[in-house]
Amino acid sequence: MQEVSEIKKYARKNQVPIMKDDGLEFICSYIRDHGVKSVLEIGTAIGYSAMQFAKVREDIKVVTIEREIDKVIRAKQNFHDNGLEERITIINEDALMLDSVPGQFDLIFIDAAKAQYIKFFEKFKVNLAPAGVIISDNLSFHGMVEDFSLTKSKDTIRMLKKIRKYIEFLKTNEEFETEFFSVGDGISVTKKKC
Repeated sequence: MQEVSEIKKYARKNQVPIMKDDGLEFICSYIRDHGVKSVLEIGTAIGYSAMQFAKVREDIKVVTIEREIDKVIRAKQNFHDNGLEERITIINEDALMLDSVPGQFDLIFIDAAKAQYIKFFEKFKVNLAPAGVIISDNLSFHGMVEDFSLTKSKDTIRMLKKIRKYIEFLKTNEEFETEFFSVGDGISVTKKKC
């Protein structure tokens, strides 16, 4: 059985991005405090965050989407090793190419291709339960969203501009309201306006 520490070690060694501890704890606390029972995660990677969400309580079910088959295989093994394969369903598909995901979810977690956040939001908002929230991660992106001078990569700067555009999209959205939190790598919590 792969313990959490071993999964984190594997992620570091293989350069698989996983959530920062304080950001993950923030979301797990939200799940605990708001009675979340169903989570849709866009971007599984090796299943680290999906497992932490499912472990908050035994009645929580998670559906998670990942397009890279090697990550799907590793995530499935992690779910199996931790006795969570009955409560976590993984879909091996590009989230934007999926026809649809059945059902509504108390929490939708966006943590995949940063440049596609607006598209993910627009596509999956139909899956949000009436009192549910959409949580997005990496809105600071190691402080670079606020300060482009921290990188010299043109590709990274292009992505950072798209994250800024997503933040503006959330701030000006007439259908939803968003709170921003400086935990982890920058997190937003979005819910439908009353």
